[in-house]
Amino acid sequence: MDLWVIIPAYNEAASIEATLRALEAQDDRDFTLVVVDNASTDGTAEIVRRHGVQVISESRKGTGAASDTGVRHAIGRGATHIARTDADCLPRADWVRNIRRAFGDGLEMVGGRLRPRTDEFPLKFWERRFIPAVVQVAATFGRFRPGNRDPLYKGPYVMIPGCTLAITADLYERAGGFPRTAIEELHEDRALVNRVRKVTSAYGSRRDVVVFGSVRRLRAYGLAGTLGWYADHRYRPDVVDVR
Repeated sequence: MDLWVIIPAYNEAASIEATLRALEAQDDRDFTLVVVDNASTDGTAEIVRRHGVQVISESRKGTGAASDTGVRHAIGRGATHIARTDADCLPRADWVRNIRRAFGDGLEMVGGRLRPRTDEFPLKFWERRFIPAVVQVAATFGRFRPGNRDPLYKGPYVMIPGCTLAITADLYERAGGFPRTAIEELHEDRALVNRVRKVTSAYGSRRDVVVFGSVRRLRAYGLAGTLGWYADHRYRPDVVDVR
């Protein structure tokens, strides 16, 4: 298994070092790491290079576009399996190991659990509970959402956050990959899940594939705004890229 980890990054100079350190601390280090600099205007790329990590560029701004560029770069260099996380997230120390185990169990696409980071801000009790609750509500809603129900799908809808996602190179190409979109246009992770559902049922979520995610969007959008954002962008803030 030739595993690569891809991180799309836009103006993440303040956050990405923590993500890189979390990946350096993995108990399975047998992977190649690449950061896709998505037209950043700060020092993101320079910080990444100081850590000895490869940086490639994608000028078309968008998490979908940057992720697709990174995955296809990896596949073109021999990757057989690709994992993705985000530049404001902290994969737990066993993240890579548990992804590898899930692939070994026969899954072609693997999702995981998203928990709130506790190192950015002092978190209130409700904030600690909020992110897991939102993911659970979204997962439940997703099973009934009309766009996720189609007789062509080979399996049920599964919530797979883009910040803790892994896929085989073969399935990525068969399914068509991430849509090359911006975050405000489309939830690219859900679009990829539905593309995958049309070609295989060998996908699933693992509770031990854990990433700790930033709460900065929750702080910026508020409770109602965050719920609206994740519910098909019914809430659209003036500033999407919260930094």
